[in-house]
Amino acid sequence: MKKYICNPLWLLLLFVAFISSCDKEEIVFDHELPQFELRSDAILLEVIMPQGTGADEIIYIAGDFNGGQDAASGDLKWQMEKAANNDVKWGIYLYPEDFVNGKTLADGFYFVSKTQGIERTLQNGDALHQISAKVGTRTDITVTRWNAYFEEPEDPSEVTHDGYAVFVMDNTGWDALTLYAWGNDLPELFGGWPGISPTGSVEIKGITYKYFDTGEANKGLVYNLIFNDNGVGSQFDGPQNFTLDRDIYLEITESGWTEIDPDAVVIHDGYAIFIEDQSGWAETTIYAWGNDIPELFGNWPGILPTGSVEIKGVTYNYYDTGEANKGLTYNLIMNNNNGGSQFDLAAVTLDRDYYFRITDIAGEETDPDNPDGDSEPESEVTFVSNQNNYLK
Repeated sequence: MKKYICNPLWLLLLFVAFISSCDKEEIVFDHELPQFELRSDAILLEVIMPQGTGADEIIYIAGDFNGGQDAASGDLKWQMEKAANNDVKWGIYLYPEDFVNGKTLADGFYFVSKTQGIERTLQNGDALHQISAKVGTRTDITVTRWNAYFEEPEDPSEVTHDGYAVFVMDNTGWDALTLYAWGNDLPELFGGWPGISPTGSVEIKGITYKYFDTGEANKGLVYNLIFNDNGVGSQFDGPQNFTLDRDIYLEITESGWTEIDPDAVVIHDGYAIFIEDQSGWAETTIYAWGNDIPELFGNWPGILPTGSVEIKGVTYNYYDTGEANKGLTYNLIMNNNNGGSQFDLAAVTLDRDYYFRITDIAGEETDPDNPDGDSEPESEVTFVSNQNNYLK
């Protein structure tokens, strides 16, 4: 009878080969996954849009095959559709029978956003895609920049205003912003409804403001301001009984406004972790780790605060997480700069700012609009225990 001897060296080689094959497994990100069903009679384009593209933006495709930008604008059959379950991917079905002048996608095409302009390359050059696609197929395309990315606001030192100005940090998401103003027994400041579009835009300490000049002749008059979407159907009252005796700076959303101090506005790199530090530690650092992704703030013990800011009477140290890391999930560990104290704070997904109050042994999420804790915070943060001990 034959005897078979199992050589441990062969087993080791087989194990190494198996591990190597697993390491080479291709990683597929969510934005690379198909988002639209194929159609047998249409060419499907799935397009990854640049960061900062709003979910409600109007985007269309243009090229020689459909008569170019002027012809395609406003025609629904050339308008993109946002994927239902993906924030960066848009799609469009193209039917060759709609193509004109014998042209195809191989003759070149590009994309246009109604609010952010024509597609551009990373180097601000003309963008043109050329593909040979057949019906019943899917093609992935990436748009890297919109023209608005390269537009330079005016230098504030070079802007001469006509009278005082209303400066607006516009977070409404509206296609157009207009300002109407009325006063008791006074002519309408900016004419009839819906008023005027911004006089211009200017960058002040990294923030781009739209501004409305109120006119030198109107200094000292009292007006009521109404912001609206160029009369389409959305509006809200701005400052009421406002005397035109100073410039005013406002941050606005689709439903309201807040007066701000332009000198106090902080520009963050991505989302930020705000810490109300009651630890008593001489130095407070954050370490952040995630599954199969690089350490967010480098090796243990992480980083010291990026800066500090006062919000509604509370002083926070903040840690900027980086624009490139938006959407990633990390586990936060507070420590005293490797001085011997640490605790797990929370697991966070970098899709918003976070606010925490910490002691030397624990932390809790807080609401910056209600720092005394009379209401629940924005959402719960899931605690994830760290499996590693970073204290030496």
